[in-house]
Amino acid sequence: MRPPVTVSVTASVRSSPSEIDEIPDRPAVFLLWASQGNPYLARTSALKRRLNRLFSSQDRLAKLLNLNGVADRIEYWPTGSQIEAALVHLELAQLHFPDDWARITRLRPPSFLRLTTHNQFPRTMITTRLGRGAYFGPFASRAAAETFQTGLLDLFQLRRCEENLHPAPEHPGCIYGEMNRCLRPCQQVVSIDEYSGESMRVAQFLETRGASLKELAEQARDRASLNMQFEDAARLHQRVERIAEVQSSSGDLARAIPSLAGIAVTPSAVADAVDLWFLLGGIWREPRRLSLSEDSGAGRSLDHRLHEIVEQMKTQTQREPNRAPQMEHLSILTRWHHSTWRDGEWIEINWPAKIPYRKLVNAIGRVGRPTQDKVGKPTQDQAGKPTQKLKT
Repeated sequence: MRPPVTVSVTASVRSSPSEIDEIPDRPAVFLLWASQGNPYLARTSALKRRLNRLFSSQDRLAKLLNLNGVADRIEYWPTGSQIEAALVHLELAQLHFPDDWARITRLRPPSFLRLTTHNQFPRTMITTRLGRGAYFGPFASRAAAETFQTGLLDLFQLRRCEENLHPAPEHPGCIYGEMNRCLRPCQQVVSIDEYSGESMRVAQFLETRGASLKELAEQARDRASLNMQFEDAARLHQRVERIAEVQSSSGDLARAIPSLAGIAVTPSAVADAVDLWFLLGGIWREPRRLSLSEDSGAGRSLDHRLHEIVEQMKTQTQREPNRAPQMEHLSILTRWHHSTWRDGEWIEINWPAKIPYRKLVNAIGRVGRPTQDKVGKPTQDQAGKPTQKLKT
């Protein structure tokens, strides 16, 4: 995290906050330090206005919170996007409030579908914790994860019971076994190897995001159609449609955790630039700032500069040891991606094999393009300077 901008709060500032007026009124994360005790941590979309309220001596505001005469120092980090603000806020909360950072950040862990591959008879479950097994997600909500799980199990014959099975012929079974929607391993109808084969098909479905099952169903449908077996072709076509519905119910983000990777293109805290946030292995990496000014490219095309950034990121990740996904980072991704206030674009990537550079260029053009007001004039960016159109 870059160093903060520090402003000393003197006695004159407490009585007449003229120095606060020099602070830019822009999005930021800030700390207010007193001579003793823990700092006050907050994030805001208008820093100067927020500080004026906190240092105000008006009675009606003093009833809520008034730091006039208490704070000695202000430290703030200007932010250009919601992702940057959330990550800076999270890091500061974990640093200064190690026992209470979860309540301060209010980051709810996203929901995942877990396949308990370590169990002799694997099953699926919805969870908000990462551990052993195969994980698929994150989902926009727990309800979305449950909807996907229900559709997934309708395509396979995996068990839905939660008990630790002790198979025996006299086991009472369940309604799903009677409906032929479960292989009934509890009653020893199938062997352990046969049930493991079904669970492997489910794991392959999750790894390919449904493509493995859909391709087989489409091939069988086409063969039935060529052989003029139209009833079978119609039935298989309905199955293809059901598979497509299950695929779409997973949302835009959900995929097998080892292959979860993407790039968020967001506005930058610096004028005429965008930030590229790489999410690799369930962890947000340090952003790569891409200047869009006319003289920043030094004769190189935008596509060439993107290739250099990606190659640098590949070199950096190859040198790092394997790191476990951070649930807080996945929470920030889920909240930002599914929000109405999302201030950038998400580009899904197949890391490190395939990077959609053309999609990246187009996303950078849209994020870096100035917003036009009603009279057609470009608005000002967060730094107060007129924004310019992207030239590649």
